Amino acid sequence: MTLSFNPILNTDSYKTSHFLQYPPGTTRVFSYVESRGGAYDRTLFFGLQAILKQEFLRPVTQENIAEARELLALHGVPFNEEGWRRLIEKHGGLYPLEIRAAPEGSVIPVGNAMMSVVNTDPEFYWLTSYVETALLRVWYPITVGTISWHVRKTIAEALEKTAGAPADELPFKLHDFGSRGVSSYASAALGGLAHLVSFRGTDTLAGIVAARDFYNEPMAGFSIPAAEHSTITAWGREGECDAYANMVAQFGKPGKVFAVVSDSYDIYAAVDHLWGERLRQLVIDSGATLVVRPDSGDPETIVADTLRILGERFGVDINSKGYKVLRHVRVIQGDGVNPESIRKMLSRIVADGFSAANVAFGMGGALLQRLDRDTQKFAYKASAAEVNGVWRDVYKDPVTDHGKRSKRGLLGLVAGPHYATVPVDGERFQPIGGGVNLLRPVYRNGALLVDETLAEIRARAAAAE
Repeated sequence: MTLSFNPILNTDSYKTSHFLQYPPGTTRVFSYVESRGGAYDRTLFFGLQAILKQEFLRPVTQENIAEARELLALHGVPFNEEGWRRLIEKHGGLYPLEIRAAPEGSVIPVGNAMMSVVNTDPEFYWLTSYVETALLRVWYPITVGTISWHVRKTIAEALEKTAGAPADELPFKLHDFGSRGVSSYASAALGGLAHLVSFRGTDTLAGIVAARDFYNEPMAGFSIPAAEHSTITAWGREGECDAYANMVAQFGKPGKVFAVVSDSYDIYAAVDHLWGERLRQLVIDSGATLVVRPDSGDPETIVADTLRILGERFGVDINSKGYKVLRHVRVIQGDGVNPESIRKMLSRIVADGFSAANVAFGMGGALLQRLDRDTQKFAYKASAAEVNGVWRDVYKDPVTDHGKRSKRGLLGLVAGPHYATVPVDGERFQPIGGGVNLLRPVYRNGALLVDETLAEIRARAAAAE
């Protein structure tokens, strides 16, 4: 499915009437974005640069206006045709907005403003709210990136305890299996890219493309040859061992790594007798590392059982920290993987005396799809408006749900011992009490002001640990 892109229609229907609803004399509206709470106490800010490059650098055209006029009339909502025509006349169709944001890769406690938006031309006070729909979609890469970053911390703790070279192991311990489980190619691209802030392993090619297009990264992630059930079961049950032998023949080269799903029929028989007996010497002689994917069953139990059997068949070494490391083989679990099951699997692995270096995890739906805007309770809210030359606070505080109380006034973000959201002035948007607003200008009047590489963002996120 291919949809034409019209910036005027990249909003919610009800926003088309909002230009008629602000008080007379309104000249500027200031809004902010925050995570109000949720599953994690800190969020990894990421993805705004991609959204700005994709949707905010192209001008509105007369053709866009004509299409919107026709569609919105049939849709039954008002259309600010004069306002959009003035946008083209005065600004060449580009948005007279200033967007400020925390540096991408920053890990920010919930409850803080991580981004602000204000119009730079008083004639376009209505535009700050109009672009909310497009800009608030940043919740998705932030939430994916947040999940991935917190899982990284979980895995890092296990590796620090049990692995000889934890820093070398960590980047490839969580692999993105989520491309087929998301709603669209665009979601795969943006979510897959967000995962790559914290890890290097992925099967989501769309994320690799997005890293090139939006973050100047020639190659953001890596994968290995791997079997799926069809390439094993096509040999028939009686040919299961031949299917595995073919994988070794095709990909078992010295120093290489390849993965084989091994639960098509009987994972225990496959690991114990096929891999562990009939093909054992073939694997060893290949000089490659075989990664067995057990998948089916309770993840905590099946990973532990697979490690135990492989250890008995291929042998183990005891590393410098006193934990067992498999020879010639490793394990990847790709079914039932989520942040909680990863914690449980790692706890069991360590309790059984195995290094976390033996295992990687493939996470799909739980990484890219099993989340929504309320996972971290994201909101884009107006907090101030300039009316007749005077800034006034704008906020809501529902008596039925004080958790939805919004912030008021002109806001910025500062760092000290801790991040804090603070009042800023109405001209330079710098903290009234002194210091520097960490929400730096990244977009102004149609121009991208900051264009960072994925490498810079990765370094920032890693330093936050």
